[in-house]
Amino acid sequence: MSTFVITGTDTGIGKTVFSAALAGALGAHYWKPVQSGLEDGADADTVATLTGLAPEAILPEAYRLTQPLSPHRAAELDGVVIDPARLALPPQRPLVVEGAGGALVPVTRGTTYADIFAWWNLPVIVVARTGLGTINHSLLTIEALRARGVPLHGIAFVGDANEDNEATISAMGRIRRLGRLPIVPDLSPATLAAAFADSFDLKDFDMNASRA
Repeated sequence: MSTFVITGTDTGIGKTVFSAALAGALGAHYWKPVQSGLEDGADADTVATLTGLAPEAILPEAYRLTQPLSPHRAAELDGVVIDPARLALPPQRPLVVEGAGGALVPVTRGTTYADIFAWWNLPVIVVARTGLGTINHSLLTIEALRARGVPLHGIAFVGDANEDNEATISAMGRIRRLGRLPIVPDLSPATLAAAFADSFDLKDFDMNASRA
């Protein structure tokens, strides 16, 4: 059964929308272990809105923090101590797990998301934008994850087509290029599902597929 961790090269690049599209396509459960920032709603709310998943498929966060900051700082401001042991994977499968921001975002002052990913030992999909700067950000992310022994399943791009950037990252990073989700106007479950189906091959998300 398909179970993936989704991380990004930065914040605000479309990682949650991609996570929603993948969870919907796989009929998977969705879990974001730490939610930082609640004023505009949680990412789990976005995923619920953009998919036809049953309410019980959207799993509750281990931590819900008020400020839209790195979890380590948001927790401090809320007077919360994050215990990494509470971030053990839930048993539900299939499962799409979404991190926060980039792979080296601190969960605590001694632990990054990449460290947690290594503990989970699940295949990770890196979500990257396509525009200027993405080569550096993407290759650094890939390198940081590999340095910790994190299994990489592939990279998914979000944004307008940029063939050279996408091909360069895939070749230099030695990582499977899964596809590119375009910017979808008037986002809805139907438009997102259609864009994902047009842009990705579900066979590439088979757990028996080779990893990068």
